[in-house]
Amino acid sequence: MATRRVEPIDRAKAASQNPAGPFTLEEVKALVQVLEGTDVTSLRWERNGQQVVIHRGRAASSAEVRSVSAPSPLVAPPPPAPSAAPAAAPIAEPRPAAAAQAAPGVLVTSPFVGTFYRAPSPDAPPFVEVGDVVKKGQALCIVEAMKLMNEIEAEVPGKVAEILVQNAAPVEFGQALFRIVPA
Repeated sequence: MATRRVEPIDRAKAASQNPAGPFTLEEVKALVQVLEGTDVTSLRWERNGQQVVIHRGRAASSAEVRSVSAPSPLVAPPPPAPSAAPAAAPIAEPRPAAAAQAAPGVLVTSPFVGTFYRAPSPDAPPFVEVGDVVKKGQALCIVEAMKLMNEIEAEVPGKVAEILVQNAAPVEFGQALFRIVPA
């Protein structure tokens, strides 16, 4: 990946060439669309004291707007780009919580808000697959919260009946992650 740095220009000159105000949602969306077909993973654009910083890829997939001088209205970020990492094995589609609770078995839930990972690293095999027999206390996944990797363990011994979350997906507090049928 090549990085090209653009030298800063005189703000007064830039303002006279482009008298536009703060970035609009349409401008930010257009920037994201332009980047989608490229290998560019990071873009920083500054205009009239406002910055738009866009990061793409697995580590960060968001857009943010910062005001350097005067406060401005908030601009909603575009939806995150899908993860480029393919799943190692087919995973059951996420189901509504009510349907997951109706099925037999014990639900393993997320103890906090974070990002769900099936494997300890992107190139490692998943901790468990559907059909695996697990012991009480065995690691099932990782939930990253505030840059800390937290292993989530099986609460009961049994067979993994269902994986309810896609890899690298955000999870909420109390959200069901796995369904385990006790042995």
